[in-house]
Amino acid sequence: MEATPRRRADVRRNEKALLDAAAAAFVAAGIDAPVRDIAARAGVGVGTVYRHFPSRADLVVAVYRHQVEALVQLGPRYLKSEATPYAALLRWIDGFVDFLVTKHGLPDALSQRDALHTYFLDQLLPVCAELLAAARASGEVNRLDVEALELMRAIGNLCIGANDDERYDARRTVAVFTAGLTRAASDGT
Repeated sequence: MEATPRRRADVRRNEKALLDAAAAAFVAAGIDAPVRDIAARAGVGVGTVYRHFPSRADLVVAVYRHQVEALVQLGPRYLKSEATPYAALLRWIDGFVDFLVTKHGLPDALSQRDALHTYFLDQLLPVCAELLAAARASGEVNRLDVEALELMRAIGNLCIGANDDERYDARRTVAVFTAGLTRAASDGT
């Protein structure tokens, strides 16, 4: 019986290592990165990859979900660790931009894209709404007409094409946009 919890911990650790390695490989070489490269990055054998994820689509979906879940966890963590709620919102948005820039178009490559988009919104929208509400409550954000969904869509649109033009800095463009949420920007100062 003692081996079961240890095995489960090993399985979880292997799966997380695989997902992190696959995410890095997808950023470096696209979703067609060789499985042997992913296995090597994770420090496991190719067979382990296939035991966890029988098909490439299974792996891609799992990586996407894993990274969405990481963003979900960061929202409350940033609210506790950052100096202000607005700083927490901006830090979370930075992670959101990284996710979008490296994953843009990924769901389109999969047959499950509608389900993944729904999952994406169901998971991330409440986190963004909580961060935005906290920044409003602190007085740092005074734009009451901007909802979390609008904010996320606007940021998403600003990230489109970031990989197609090396001169385009999505993070900088998003920073200019999010500055418009603050009191100083709306006062014209």
